Amino acid sequence: MSETYKVIDLFSGVGGLSYGFSHMKDFEVIAANEILTPMANAYRLNHSKTKMYEGDIKNFGIKQIQQDFGRNFAPVDVVVGGPPCQAYSTVGKRLINDPRGKLFQEYFRIVQEFKPKCFVYENVKGLLSMSSGELLPTIIKLFSSLGYEMNFRLLNAADFGAPQIRERVIIVGVRSDLNFVYPISTHRDPANPDGMIYDSRKPWLTLGEAIGDLPFIRSGESSSKYRCAPRNGFQELMRKKAPVELMDHNSPTHNPNLITLMEHLPDGGSPKDLPESIRPTSGFANTYCRLWWNRPATTITRNLGTPSSSRCIHPKVARGLTTREGARIQCFPDSYKFYGSRTEKNLQIGNAVPTFLSSAIASAVLDSLRGK
Repeated sequence: MSETYKVIDLFSGVGGLSYGFSHMKDFEVIAANEILTPMANAYRLNHSKTKMYEGDIKNFGIKQIQQDFGRNFAPVDVVVGGPPCQAYSTVGKRLINDPRGKLFQEYFRIVQEFKPKCFVYENVKGLLSMSSGELLPTIIKLFSSLGYEMNFRLLNAADFGAPQIRERVIIVGVRSDLNFVYPISTHRDPANPDGMIYDSRKPWLTLGEAIGDLPFIRSGESSSKYRCAPRNGFQELMRKKAPVELMDHNSPTHNPNLITLMEHLPDGGSPKDLPESIRPTSGFANTYCRLWWNRPATTITRNLGTPSSSRCIHPKVARGLTTREGARIQCFPDSYKFYGSRTEKNLQIGNAVPTFLSSAIASAVLDSLRGK
């Protein structure tokens, strides 16, 4: 019988990074830590068998696990988590002692306490250049001092089947007797063949392929009925075990001037495509922009329903994305539940790791633990 590996999920959010681990029979996510109550509640809704330790991570550690699971409890095999990096973006070589790096320090402490066979540390692409490029090597050196073989790579979720261009730095540390190999991409940018005559990878999944079965509701509307039957494998997967009624597919009410602006945007359009009379007088280059129907979405944020934020206007309708459309883009199935207000739910989605990327990482970790 195959061994079941125990996982702890730090800075868990709603469970994006640990999704792949929680949905493989070879792993058991025994505990998670999250400080924000709506996030923690959403996690509980979807992971009833995982013990959620809600609160500041400084109050979580091996003592709490031993107290709740027993001192003779089998060791934790994997730690996953993505400490927010904004607080230590200028710390550089002082990372382990600087108070601005406290969230990293807590992650480091937990790895030090549990001594897992493997850990996964996820962060934004900007980690590569923070502190004039000093931060990442510092992180690698610190974890290496604990005896881990360190690896890092920039992975794009679109390369693993997500309908979104979302690049994340994935740092993996493994015990010295193990070897880790990053997952091989399953999808590719059809516009860049890389000079290969034959490439068996699928083209990137487009936004239209991801959300095309969801109703084209207008500003201020909502719908609990699907637009049509599933039209591809992704839609079938998202709707597997979904409730009869579609959840969280509702649009905020936009003002008439904003609706007029959005109606004039072409597919993938920006304010520069608009008549000067309705062009917004403020905003950045990627605000008030429409997404492309036949391309993956750009990186979505917590403001996925706010047209004045990063590109998030629906390609076919004059409105921002709905919560459920955002969940689809992050590859959360339609059965996945979020908690709280629309703003809180969108934060839960916008901060997550796409589940398809998590699944690819979990498979690679499993291969490493099994010596493949």
